[in-house]
Amino acid sequence: MQMMSALAQPTRLSVFTILAGEQPEGLAAGEIAERTRTPPNTMSAHLAILSRAGLLTSSKQGRVVTYSACPGAIADLCAFLEKTCSAKAAQA
Repeated sequence: MQMMSALAQPTRLSVFTILAGEQPEGLAAGEIAERTRTPPNTMSAHLAILSRAGLLTSSKQGRVVTYSACPGAIADLCAFLEKTCSAKAAQA
């Protein structure tokens, strides 16, 4: 699952968690970088990976790019975790 691979890195997991809590407005890329104390060029790479994994959407107004967590991705991730964890618990 590409989503899980993208979220395996701590900064990207933090970004996704922050953006999931900022639904539906999202945050500007610079604000995300500040909140996670990540250099802007590094943040750009993280945001690109999360976007390719289908976890984020972006919109641009002028020079500001705003990112939001995809509601469908949040639901898919929750369903995957519930199914996987439930199956593991049933085996125990």
